Amino acid sequence: MSGSFCRLPAALRLLGGSRPLGFAVRRPLSQAGEGGEGGSSKEAVERLVRAHPVVVFMKGNPAQPQCGFSNAVVQILRLHGVSDYRAYDVLQDPDLRQGIKNYSNWPTIPQVFLNGEFVGGCDILLQMHQSGDLVEELKKLGIRSALLDSEKDQGKK
Repeated sequence: MSGSFCRLPAALRLLGGSRPLGFAVRRPLSQAGEGGEGGSSKEAVERLVRAHPVVVFMKGNPAQPQCGFSNAVVQILRLHGVSDYRAYDVLQDPDLRQGIKNYSNWPTIPQVFLNGEFVGGCDILLQMHQSGDLVEELKKLGIRSALLDSEKDQGKK
């Protein structure tokens, strides 16, 4: 997998000083398959969705979201301390933009996948955040939500 993407410049990978973001610019879907061809769009999208425990298909990238809904997803993940995730910019690849919509049968972007399973878009992630379900889903992935630490700190005051 490491050969299938290029890293962003170091300046864009930093969040809040020296903390690297866990996202990278990806090659177009048409180049994502083995040897560039031979796999259907569905197979290529399947590989992307399963490549990491947290995957976001968005407009722009986490350092520079290009729509309010994509920005909201990035902010929710940030609130939970999730910085290691794969983000794919659908504006850079029309095949990916349509491919992910076909794959999930969901018409809008952003789209969030946890452990290869489609969760939903911004509205669903926001509901999960508000209800506390996102904390539980992250826990299943072995990710401790930063909100648990902030609640513990508030309890000490």
